[in-house]
Amino acid sequence: MIFLSSNYLRPNQTIGIVGGGQLGRMMALAAKAMGYRIAVLDPAEDCPAGQVSDQHLIARYDDKAALQKLAELSDVVTYEFENVDYEALKEIEGSVRLPQGTDLLSITQDRILEKAYLESANINIAPYAVIVSRDEIEAEINSIGYPAVLKTAQGGYDGKGQVLLSDANDIEEAEKLLKYGSCVLEAWIPFEKEISVVVARNARGQIETFPASENVHKRNILHTSRVPAFINQETHGEAEGIAHKLAEVLNLQGVLAVEMFVTKSGAIYVNELAPRPHNSGHYTIEACTISQFTQHIRAIVGLPLLKPELLKPAVMVNILGQHVAPLEEEIPNYPRWYVHYYGKKEARENRKMGHITILTDKPDETLQDLEELQIWK
Repeated sequence: MIFLSSNYLRPNQTIGIVGGGQLGRMMALAAKAMGYRIAVLDPAEDCPAGQVSDQHLIARYDDKAALQKLAELSDVVTYEFENVDYEALKEIEGSVRLPQGTDLLSITQDRILEKAYLESANINIAPYAVIVSRDEIEAEINSIGYPAVLKTAQGGYDGKGQVLLSDANDIEEAEKLLKYGSCVLEAWIPFEKEISVVVARNARGQIETFPASENVHKRNILHTSRVPAFINQETHGEAEGIAHKLAEVLNLQGVLAVEMFVTKSGAIYVNELAPRPHNSGHYTIEACTISQFTQHIRAIVGLPLLKPELLKPAVMVNILGQHVAPLEEEIPNYPRWYVHYYGKKEARENRKMGHITILTDKPDETLQDLEELQIWK
């Protein structure tokens, strides 16, 4: 089915989602509230998005026949994460509307292409080098310096596919990443804060940004997001400006998360891009006048975007597998927690099982209270 860009997608038409994880689930729930039907493609029988969708195609992401079937069932197709098969998705681009496109996907799923693109757009990034051999690690580290981070060009997320090099003794461990292909060696930015901005753009060129969140990671997995980020107005404006610029130059349709480092002097370095809703934007469900998921759906179906407004400061904390059991004992004691579970049956260590959002006028105290519970130790 072809979606005509002059018309918006009407209620009861179908949105196809490639990927059935928690982001797909929350996309589907937002779309269902707007009257759309949902078809999901995911290899897991009981995936989070499949549980709330009208149709679930159980197939691998690179299954071209299944993707073609999804295109036939759908009036528009989106994806919930960037590690989907670029070539397979490109084959359906001519038969169904794919607003995010495959060009953006190819850029963001390869760190080498992503960094080259950011450089070409005059976006500030950490010094880096492309690495294909151990000799190149040893040669480039002399100019980049310690500490540095070696990252696989493709496939890494939540800290996977990364090795920190503090000194020459770490080169041997870092070299193991080369078996997965080319890598990127990045200078370690002595950042004071990690922030992210979720930006949305539709086909008409309308752009809206969400308030910047300040993020803390544990074991390379997002732990908490605090909104608004505790940064000055100038830094906040610059971060939003970077996100706005990237939405324009990438010809974005949908939402894009821009992850950034902020140094003590206020300098901003873009770290990574994610062309879909993002973990650090989950706070928007309760804390803003529109969620990142509803904004994404509006963007891809041809509707005007709404200007997000922060209703109240918020803290978001991730629920990982090891947190589920102790957390379930505490939930009845905290009626002001907005608890989201993603429908995953097996609570494995470090697996994202859900999140909690707390609306609070005292985010510092709220963060301290969460730590004192010892659930997230």
